[in-house]
Amino acid sequence: MMRWWKAVHRRQDFFPGFLGVFLNPFYIARFGLLKSIKEFGPELSGNLIDIGCGTKPYRTLFDVKSYVGLDIDSTRTRRQGIADYFYEGKGFPLDDSVFDSALCSQVLEHVFNPDEFLSEINRALKDGGRFLLTVPFVWDEHEQPYDYARYSSYGLRALLEKNQFNVIQHRKIGADASLIFQLSNAYLYKVTLGLPRSIRILSTVTVMALITILGLIAGKIFPDNPDLFLDQVILAEKIS
Repeated sequence: MMRWWKAVHRRQDFFPGFLGVFLNPFYIARFGLLKSIKEFGPELSGNLIDIGCGTKPYRTLFDVKSYVGLDIDSTRTRRQGIADYFYEGKGFPLDDSVFDSALCSQVLEHVFNPDEFLSEINRALKDGGRFLLTVPFVWDEHEQPYDYARYSSYGLRALLEKNQFNVIQHRKIGADASLIFQLSNAYLYKVTLGLPRSIRILSTVTVMALITILGLIAGKIFPDNPDLFLDQVILAEKIS
């Protein structure tokens, strides 16, 4: 039973459904990411490389010839046994122009050398290869101390163009009143980390769930604000 419950909880982290409202304090942000990745997923094809793949949570969303993952070389990633390639934070152990598409979700903010990182992704892609990138904008520091940057929409576009990518589509997620409620849950999640597990669970399924529901309603009622948003999703193409 415990193994089943952990599997359910883990799925709600990346594929939040109705249960996610009560189990995932980051429901609003995660649901927005999932919706956008589903929408842009068909743009990626052929041989796909997932950069910073983790557990490859979005693997099932892509209908591709092959799907391989690259992750930072660490004890944790080696133990997971999910990634196909490992790198030490600099050059990728990949040949030139071997992939048709690339995915990099919620990773760039943890990269201290973004130009070199994006240049390596560009090098591994074939000419015209598609690149799907997601990054946070308004969010707390996480996975400390490896949280280095936040990018405005203009800065992110400039960074990609500097490294030989043409931006095809650029979307802001959570650019509405729901952002306020999601950040409230992010605050509550962090300040309750030191409390007993039972209290944290109770807080998640009651107080945080109510905040999530109110946030979803507020996002429908109040006007959008395109200058304040949770995340960005960009579909880009390698310039030939």
